[in-house]
Amino acid sequence: MAWNEPGGGGQDPWKTPRRNGDTPPQIEQWLKDFGRKMGNAGGNSNGESSGNGGSGMPSATTLGLIAGAGLALWLASGIYIVNDGQRAVVTQFGKYITTATPGPHWHLPAPIQQVQTVDVDQFRSKQMKMQMLTADENIVEIEMAVQYNVKDPREYVFNTRDPDGVMQAAFESSVRSVVGKNTMTFVLTDGRAEVVTLVKQQLQDMLDNSDASFRTGLEVQTVNMQDAQPPESVQPAFADAIKAREDEQRLINEADAYRAGILPVAKGQAAQIVEDARGYRARVENAAEGESQRFLDLLAEVKKSPEINRQRMYLETLEGVMTKSSKVLMDTQSSSGQGNSNVMLLPLDKLMQNAQDASTASQAADTLKLVAPAAPAAPVVRAQPDLRSRTAP
Repeated sequence: MAWNEPGGGGQDPWKTPRRNGDTPPQIEQWLKDFGRKMGNAGGNSNGESSGNGGSGMPSATTLGLIAGAGLALWLASGIYIVNDGQRAVVTQFGKYITTATPGPHWHLPAPIQQVQTVDVDQFRSKQMKMQMLTADENIVEIEMAVQYNVKDPREYVFNTRDPDGVMQAAFESSVRSVVGKNTMTFVLTDGRAEVVTLVKQQLQDMLDNSDASFRTGLEVQTVNMQDAQPPESVQPAFADAIKAREDEQRLINEADAYRAGILPVAKGQAAQIVEDARGYRARVENAAEGESQRFLDLLAEVKKSPEINRQRMYLETLEGVMTKSSKVLMDTQSSSGQGNSNVMLLPLDKLMQNAQDASTASQAADTLKLVAPAAPAAPVVRAQPDLRSRTAP
């Protein structure tokens, strides 16, 4: 029969029967019952204790088992596991002992030793947007972000109370320092990459500076300049200035391109002129040396036979002069030695022109013979003599 079945005599053993006016058992009664049971745990079947003289207290064996179980549980609480990408900083009474790498480990349980786990692979980030003054006393609005992680868990845990807050303050200080040393134009245009590099370098130096007692154990990974612009009230004027600067740069690039196209041509022409001059010099020098050598050879021959060479040179010179003249000298004296009074008219110009045309035609014919195939020869017809033209003897 069920304990809570209605009717019947079954009763719930966890409930004590009450009488009229009785109150539920108190906690003290439960504790007394528990102590009585523990005292009887080491007794015999007749209720006599085997080691405590029937005093009602637990035996030494029971206490040893309880103490051993408690010690085992306490020692087992010192087992811990470090996950990948994490490091565990172990301290003993608050003093640094060691840094545990990923894997299972054990330490003396609290309160002797304690373990604090630090995620070294997690990328943390800070972002800020603010106005600051440049070196030329202009105001610029800059929005920058930094990503960092923990490189030394010991320094991250012990050196500063709030390493992330120190990172935020150092990041803002570095940005203000770098921007304050440069002009507004440099920060907004060509100097963006350099500003980012300087901020990252100065920020890491501040975090690693032992003199300032920072040494947060943090390492800067990246610094990004997300936006940089002048205040809203002066943006139109600044846009015009940027456009003018872009036009200037465009013209400079065009001039550089034109120079790059002209200089090689000019250098090539100059080199050609120099080479032509050197060739002309060599040609003139060789001709002069040849003429001088020919003169020396001729002089040697003249010295051998002066009269003969003088006559030969005279005839050669006269021949050269007369071949270039269009006049013809003729001897008009008769065999009897008397002069002829007849005037001779010779069309030398016509004769020379005809001779020249005939020479040209002959050369053209020779050329045609070389190019065109030879035509068949025409039959030769011999003319019969006209007998009637003869006179009788």
